[in-house]
Amino acid sequence: MTSTVNRFKQAETQLEAKDYKSEVKPIWCAGCGYHGILNSMYKALAELNIDPSQIINISGIGCSSRTPYFVNSYKMHTLHGRAAPVATGAQLVNPDLPVIITGGDGDGFSIGGGHMPHLARKNLNITYILMDNHIYGLTKGQVSPTSRREMKAYTTPYGGVDDPLNPVKYLMGYEASFVAQAYAGQPAVCKDLIRQAIEHKGFSYVNILSPCPTFNKIDTLQYYKELVKNIPENHDSSNYQETLNLINSYETEGKAPIGLLFKDTTRETLDKRMADLVKLVGGSSDYDLNKIVDLAK
Repeated sequence: MTSTVNRFKQAETQLEAKDYKSEVKPIWCAGCGYHGILNSMYKALAELNIDPSQIINISGIGCSSRTPYFVNSYKMHTLHGRAAPVATGAQLVNPDLPVIITGGDGDGFSIGGGHMPHLARKNLNITYILMDNHIYGLTKGQVSPTSRREMKAYTTPYGGVDDPLNPVKYLMGYEASFVAQAYAGQPAVCKDLIRQAIEHKGFSYVNILSPCPTFNKIDTLQYYKELVKNIPENHDSSNYQETLNLINSYETEGKAPIGLLFKDTTRETLDKRMADLVKLVGGSSDYDLNKIVDLAK
């Protein structure tokens, strides 16, 4: 299935999921939910049929931030929590290309948490796929901003002292223009939400709940089975207040809402506002960066 939204350069022929795989094989633990998320990402890109040479995949640090190695695209594995600034620069310089951040709950909401509100308020035209396993996996099991207080890690042997952050509620608070949540154990839903997020013009955030069988011993498959709950089919994702009420009601019930929660197509994106500013001050978008660099030599 090819998307009817063709705002990105299409491949010359219809590609398949395998065409978006790089030569590097995933090195995540057996049973990690990231395998399913990565395959969902491949399938979403295939449905959009985007030319792989046009894709920019950027990450920070962590198990999930290794994702760009496994994707056939241009890529950059950056510093702790710094995927957002790099993605901002990449998107503003290349506004016609899909820019995708892939990262985890620690990288996105702890050391990189200060960037998240600004991605939302600026409405940067990128997609942020956050793989939320409620733990620091790469550094062997510390609690993360989304960990439950019951979690006993080797740095917090008596459990945590902080309440967990609710990512979708957080992003709604900063009025991101696209907010969705998926579960790695529902690959078809993951694929659909990732595709919709990439299609969306503006800052699109997809929180994907994912089990970590190696270090997170309390958020088991059975836990997620009881936690996730699909949102009603008649939910109005364009209604901000209705979405907030829905998230709050699920939180009270002890459930995690799965689906497209909110989508606002009316807001201008940062690259559009920057282009307007260039025109306003008499600048031109038709310039050759290489010539500027040559003049500086």
